[in-house]
Parts: sequence; C-alpha cells; structure tokens
Amino acid sequence: MPSGSFGSKRGFMQCVLAGIASLALRPGRCFAQSAGKMSKQQAQYQDRPNGIQACATCTLFEDPDRCKVVEGDVSPNGWCKAYAMAD
Repeated sequence: MPSGSFGSKRGFMQCVLAGIASLALRPGRCFAQSAGKMSKQQAQYQDRPNGIQACATCTLFEDPDRCKVVEGDVSPNGWCKAYAMAD
C-alpha cells in the first residue's frame, strides 16, 4: 500500500472500523446523508403550490409531511423544483 495519510494497513483498517462504528451509533443521520436529500434551499422549496403542482400530488411525497428528496417536514400544499406529478 502506498504511504499516505493512513501510513499503514493497520491505520487504514482502524479508520475503516471507526467509520463503521459511527454508522452504527448514528444510523438516522447517516441514512439521511446517504439518501442524498437536498436542503429546502437547494430544492427551492416553498410552502405554497406552483399553479396546480403541489407536494400532495408528487410521486416523491410521503404522507403526512415528508419527501423522498427534500430534508425535513414539507407541506402537502408546498412545491419544489424536484416535483414529479403522480400518474
């Protein structure tokens, strides 16, 4: 293994094990990060519909107040740029 910030295989393994331990201790936080959710600002989220488009009619909306791609609570009457109309 080339020398680098780990210095040795043992140092590398310690780092890997520490990362695994942190995932086990904080699974909720790690899940949100790995899920790649956008902040409301990134999604250009607003608490009002955009014409006839609203979170409640989006395929990404999870009743009662969650979104698959936007962090935190969202309003069924809200809207963001990730809107995808349900069939």
